[in-house]
Amino acid sequence: MMKLDSNAHSVFSLNYHLILVVKYRRKVINDEISNRAKEIFEYISPKYNITLQQWNYDIDHVHILFKAHPNTEISKFINAYKSASSRLIKKEYPQIRQKLWKEYFWSQSFCLISTGEANIETIIKYIERQGEKHETK
Repeated sequence: MMKLDSNAHSVFSLNYHLILVVKYRRKVINDEISNRAKEIFEYISPKYNITLQQWNYDIDHVHILFKAHPNTEISKFINAYKSASSRLIKKEYPQIRQKLWKEYFWSQSFCLISTGEANIETIIKYIERQGEKHETK
């Protein structure tokens, strides 16, 4: 049986798969930058009633699975997240400026997909596998 979230006035299950791409698809994301980007996401998301479910990355993009509430302004959240994380990452990792000389870390565009409950496990497995082909052993 599907587990539903609830608030004072509704029950719901709103899951989204968000893909954010680095500007010009520059290959700058590593474990440290991904972890910092995830920390920033987890810091900002509660203000928008968003809960992180799964996070992974490849060298030029991140995959994020999150839950939202019916009153969540998703586009405002995404813009706030991209702005804050871009500013902080470029400040804390100055080496990135060599590959991204303008002010933005993320591409202006993004991919946002609503997920059906039946596909959550498939999406989680897909996100977990991201970046495997680029791992160095």
